[in-house]
Amino acid sequence: MNRKNHAYLLRNTRKVHRITGATLFSFFFVVSITAFLLGWKKNSNGFLLPQTQQGTLVSHEKFISIDSVQKIALIQFEKDYKSLTPSIDRIDIRPENAVAKVVFDNDYYEVQVDLGNGSILQTASRRSDFVENIHDGSILDVLFKTNSSVFKLIYTSIMSLALLLFTVSGFWLWYGPKVMRRLRGSD
Repeated sequence: MNRKNHAYLLRNTRKVHRITGATLFSFFFVVSITAFLLGWKKNSNGFLLPQTQQGTLVSHEKFISIDSVQKIALIQFEKDYKSLTPSIDRIDIRPENAVAKVVFDNDYYEVQVDLGNGSILQTASRRSDFVENIHDGSILDVLFKTNSSVFKLIYTSIMSLALLLFTVSGFWLWYGPKVMRRLRGSD
């Protein structure tokens, strides 16, 4: 490639890098802030992610059933949120702590149930789930109540392709001038 063509390629790369950066600036800003928060969620003293409580230590065979955990959590949810219909997303069992974390789809809510005696150890907001939904774009699927994760797929595709574009164009913006200097010496 001659020096003129190389300079043209370098100018266009810089232009694409600049326009894409300016266009997606706010998205990258949000991704960086939410990534930071998600990285610190377990070290937030329960603010982002509720700390796992300690249940009554009994042998695993004496743990209450998952059905019982579900019923206890649903009753607690209905006490706290009379106007919402409960929808359990998942139940996270922590045998070493003798606790079951019941995570609801509604309002980023969690109930921790003691697997030894069935008592409620904690109810808390899972702010980290909200932050994660912002981070991966699924917040739009939540707001528009889509079941297909279409917004998350579009958002993550755009952001990952943009990151790839920035990586390649950024490398070329660093390496291209070095090639230009070499080409100048060969003229």
